[in-house]
Amino acid sequence: MGVAGLLKLLLKNFDVLAGPVVSLVYPLYASIRAIETKSASDDQQWLTYWILYSMITLFELTFGSLIEWLPFWSYLKLIFTCWLVIPHFSGAAYVYENYIRPYLVTRQKTVNIWYVPRKKDVFSRPDDILTAAEKYMEEHGSEAFERMIRRSKESTSRSSNYGSYSDNYTYEDDYRRY
Repeated sequence: MGVAGLLKLLLKNFDVLAGPVVSLVYPLYASIRAIETKSASDDQQWLTYWILYSMITLFELTFGSLIEWLPFWSYLKLIFTCWLVIPHFSGAAYVYENYIRPYLVTRQKTVNIWYVPRKKDVFSRPDDILTAAEKYMEEHGSEAFERMIRRSKESTSRSSNYGSYSDNYTYEDDYRRY
């Protein structure tokens, strides 16, 4: 098996070898480089590519039994992926802007159901528990906070199981009764 045999093997399995390089290795490298630059356009290009790549993968997983009957599918996928990946063509941006984005924008209400923005109140800082505790102490005083912790410890020590229900638990607004 000389050089000619190796070359023949490479050409025969070109789609199998080039597919992962074109669809995964180069985009991974380019995405890492895009993260390191200050430009938003390359970030958008590669984020868009990964969205489309995910959609192609989901399509293949869903319709795999039908796709295996198409002998040219791997070549079509390779050509399409090259068009998406090569920055000169900006194929990923084109597909996103002309097909995916209009679909999502016209169905804006269903897309927004999945997205719940964070509230900009007590829990907006990274140390949410400390922030909530500080706010509670500002509003109710440190004694009320200590009583709440004591009641919490008592209710967890009395419970025989790991459930969160306790008959003896009083809510934080009931601190004035003690």
